[in-house]
Amino acid sequence: MKIADALHKVWLNYICKDDALSKNAVVKSLGDVGIDTYTPNSCPNKGPGLLFFDEFDQSICDFLRESSHCGLEKVLAITTPAATLAEGDVWRILKAGVSDVMVWNDSDKSAKEVLARLERWRYIDDLLRSPLVRNNLIGQSPAWLSALAQMVGVTSFNDASILLIGETGTGKELLAKLLHTMGTRPDKGDLVVLDCTTIVPELSGSEFFGHERGAFTGAVASRDGAFAMANGGSLFLDEVGDLPLELQAQLLRVIQERTYKRVGGNTWYNTDFRLICATNKDLSAEVKNGGFRSDLFYRIAGETCRVPPLRERTEDIIQLATHFIKQLRPEEKPLEMNWFVKKFLLSRKYPGNVRELQQLVSRMMYRHVGTGPITIGDIPEDERNDSMLDIASREWIDKSFDRSIRRAISHGVGLKDIGRAAENAAFRIALREENDNSERAARKLGITKRAVQERKAGRLKSWNA
Repeated sequence: MKIADALHKVWLNYICKDDALSKNAVVKSLGDVGIDTYTPNSCPNKGPGLLFFDEFDQSICDFLRESSHCGLEKVLAITTPAATLAEGDVWRILKAGVSDVMVWNDSDKSAKEVLARLERWRYIDDLLRSPLVRNNLIGQSPAWLSALAQMVGVTSFNDASILLIGETGTGKELLAKLLHTMGTRPDKGDLVVLDCTTIVPELSGSEFFGHERGAFTGAVASRDGAFAMANGGSLFLDEVGDLPLELQAQLLRVIQERTYKRVGGNTWYNTDFRLICATNKDLSAEVKNGGFRSDLFYRIAGETCRVPPLRERTEDIIQLATHFIKQLRPEEKPLEMNWFVKKFLLSRKYPGNVRELQQLVSRMMYRHVGTGPITIGDIPEDERNDSMLDIASREWIDKSFDRSIRRAISHGVGLKDIGRAAENAAFRIALREENDNSERAARKLGITKRAVQERKAGRLKSWNA
């Protein structure tokens, strides 16, 4: 098989000590199903890969954490039949960022299992790189990409109901529109949006089920409700946690049986739709305190997707701001932001999340004149306070950093190992952001290019030893 004919090309790291399974046999079996493998020449590795091992220790987790870039790259951990893994070991491997763990039993069957995973992962990655996603859902932070990959995977391979959980302003409705657009239903119908916070209890039946003419005062004509309009498409219930209990019971019946009657009518109608719900509440807690029906919760949460707040994806702030600027001036060349404005946007807090950032960028654009970069004078007056005086020297250490250190100490990790882990993370992130370019990564880290190259060479040697 020629390399050009391979369905997939992945790196392979083989550290098995048991002679019962040879690397050559593994490579041949993978090649027979269209998987071309190569030995990585850098560490952290680039792209998807396979790790074969038969003895587990902490170095396995370290390697997986680095080569998967903490879960951003797809890595499959494969053990031999003779390997023994404790339950805790498997969870540690998953936590290190690996996408899956499997045992290599039968060469032909196992190779096909690897191929099936690679095909699904590539399909999802292709969707994430598609213009539909990139032009509408902006961001490259690990938290954002991980959430998107989960949602895209769900909507592409099944028709399960989806529950989006996230704070106000995180983009749940935009995500619902994407999930509907990417759905695989044939002859797909419309996306029907219903904001549960605006439903008037007296008219809720009509909103959901529709009504017949004369069903109540003012019903001068029959009307379709949300269940009818969403038939063949998707129904998005925004802030579903605000539904009254009596409405929750009515919704449950329709979800279970896919039938309903209009208000004032006796005819049963069938409906079929994908249900997408969103809430900024902790519905698990609401179930415990009786504010939300448990049976409905499990019906709407066929898959639960957490939408990260902006404070967990600060790497996306400048990219999002640039996107909003382009939206406001679609026919003109995008405006740049000078250093101070970028620093201000990165240092500011956003309790309203992406929606608040969008509003702030809009206010800055309203004040801007000319075609030059956006500058300090474009920042609204009410945003100019004493906290701006120390933006340049504001601490980069936040609560998440403290939590990581606290967790390490609680697990008995010493100061030396904590420092080494922080260095490794900085090294890995800088190389990834600079596409493995040693010179640019060195400049970002404040070290020499030679130091980066020696570190890369030393790590590769240790992994392949």
